[in-house]
Amino acid sequence: MHIPPKINLFAGAHVDRLAIDRRDPEALATALGEAGARIVPVWGSETLIHEGESTHALLLAPDECLEHLDGPDQLILLGRFRGAPLFVADLAHAPATQGRGRALDLRMAGNLLDFNEAGMLAYARAMVLWKRRHRHCGSCGATAVPEQAGHVMRCSDGACGATWFPRVDPAIIVLVTDGDRALLGRQAAWPAGRYSTLAGFVEPGESLEDTVHREVFEETGIRLAGIEYHSSQPWPFPSSLMLGFTAMAASTEIRIDDDELEDARWFSRDEITAGTIVLPPPTSVSFQLISSWFDRAGVGTLAELSGKRPWQGR
Repeated sequence: MHIPPKINLFAGAHVDRLAIDRRDPEALATALGEAGARIVPVWGSETLIHEGESTHALLLAPDECLEHLDGPDQLILLGRFRGAPLFVADLAHAPATQGRGRALDLRMAGNLLDFNEAGMLAYARAMVLWKRRHRHCGSCGATAVPEQAGHVMRCSDGACGATWFPRVDPAIIVLVTDGDRALLGRQAAWPAGRYSTLAGFVEPGESLEDTVHREVFEETGIRLAGIEYHSSQPWPFPSSLMLGFTAMAASTEIRIDDDELEDARWFSRDEITAGTIVLPPPTSVSFQLISSWFDRAGVGTLAELSGKRPWQGR
């Protein structure tokens, strides 16, 4: 049975990032002045969502946002979205809804939105959170000021002048299988019954493969025989890039000696079909990893059986 490759939610070329020169003040001013220019408003971790016959992200005109900012240099350029210039604004001190829609966290809204809008909002959210965390120079502590349309933060102290660029934190996430069984674990803080794939951040000096082996062994005591890359997913909560893998088990005895996991078990397809556990949310690459393995049995797709929305394309 051929299983088509999946495009994970939040991934994809939703915005043309190269369409407007971030380093050219005149190009930026022209873009902001275009009739179709729009701004993604972000409050904390929330954005505006319209929930009606169709659910979509609400984008504001520049004059609806600029009055709440110290100036246009506080905007972050995202690029062109559906042909029009798009910026993001951190409106932490402005009214949260503007009377226009419902403010929702992207974790809740992502699966409700158009695929491209969800990805665009993930990009916007990640940029706002990065800027908030770099208000001061990491070298000398002086105030940092935005440059290049918000994609660079530069130290205001001329003697230092350090520049800071947006970064992501790479993390592996892996589904380990043993024939008809999949290894899933749960953390104590998760909703009752939820199990998911194993994951962990890449440490300095590690390759991705090294991290997969280390994390699986640290959390479950399982040794691996083989690893294959599956797909990746931007995960802006706050700034991760999830790198998905599948792996075959070389050992099967589980030994939990890790503070992160409350439990880890082998689950068969039949147990998953029977609803023995609660699966991770469909917005996650974790769900897609489990789905890719489950669907290979040819007894139906996990998305159909669980009633989840399958993010297989645009």
